[in-house]
Amino acid sequence: MSTVRAKKHLGQHFLNDKGAAQKIVEALNPSLGFKQVLEVGPGMGVLSDFLLEKEAYETWLIDIDDESIGYLAEKYPQLEHRLIHGDFLNLDFGQFFTSSMAVIGNFPYNISSQILFKILEERHRVVQMVGMFQKEVAERCVAKPGSKEYGILSVFLQAYYDVQYLFTVKAGAFNPPPKVLSGVMQMTRNKRETLDCDEKLFWRVVKASFNQRRKTLRNSLSAIVPKDKMSDNPLYELRAERLSVADFESLTREIGAAL
Repeated sequence: MSTVRAKKHLGQHFLNDKGAAQKIVEALNPSLGFKQVLEVGPGMGVLSDFLLEKEAYETWLIDIDDESIGYLAEKYPQLEHRLIHGDFLNLDFGQFFTSSMAVIGNFPYNISSQILFKILEERHRVVQMVGMFQKEVAERCVAKPGSKEYGILSVFLQAYYDVQYLFTVKAGAFNPPPKVLSGVMQMTRNKRETLDCDEKLFWRVVKASFNQRRKTLRNSLSAIVPKDKMSDNPLYELRAERLSVADFESLTREIGAAL
């Protein structure tokens, strides 16, 4: 078998540290009930090797790279239909996964936010995610209210998942080495089925709040609700980074009633 060339336009940095790969796989928790795991962007299979040793779940792989798909098909002939040649961002989950599942991967850093939003869309299926991201992105995802890293991703992910930063991986663990540190994080679905407010309005409120994060919410949200319809709720006097998920839910209910 030949090797796969890492392609810059696909954001590929192949992990070659088997110790880190094993730690990532071990962070999956099959006791949550999932029977299928989808690895995104397996490259040459450093994570896949450990995933396929597990009997608690069925491992699936998806890669958009023709060269990787050819390599993986030769390396893992037992996968057959469980090797998907396609774009994760456009994947029809319902075509392959009928019950709860997990997602894992050394994710391309150039589309990491899009990957997380895709997982959010599939949150009724994806009960856990373990993945490698640029360290700064992982830190934003786990950030708590009051920190400068706390933002849109933090709120959206933490609304539906318990998010935990696991460990840092240095650039030398990859080929080619990225110019940044990498961070592995774990997201585990919480008990919240639906938000305690209008979900579409919640997303609008959070995005508008952080798009002008230096302003107080009374100013940043005036495009959604006129100031003369805002109450004297003290949350309006804060900046977005001070509000928890519950605070944003509460404010969204109030704004919804005022519209």
